[in-house]
Amino acid sequence: MPRAGLLCAFVAALLIAGPAAAGCFADYKAKQDDPLRLHYGVMQLPAAACRGGAAEAEIRRRLSGAGWTLLQVMSFFDEGGLAERKANAGGWFLRF
Repeated sequence: MPRAGLLCAFVAALLIAGPAAAGCFADYKAKQDDPLRLHYGVMQLPAAACRGGAAEAEIRRRLSGAGWTLLQVMSFFDEGGLAERKANAGGWFLRF
């Protein structure tokens, strides 16, 4: 019986970890000044940032490191939303 309990606990842990391991992505708008440049991009984020509410700060940090200012986070989504956003993001797709 102890093995059956251990197996059940292992399966439960895998089921719980599955959604947590799912990808977390955000699409956003950013700008640079002088001259004004705008872009729409898609960024992959650590799951902890999405769960903990630190996603916007993470996006802002990554963009500012390359001289960009975050204007707006459009949405957060999982892998299922990547294909529909790839063409619109162009070269900014998963760049940061």
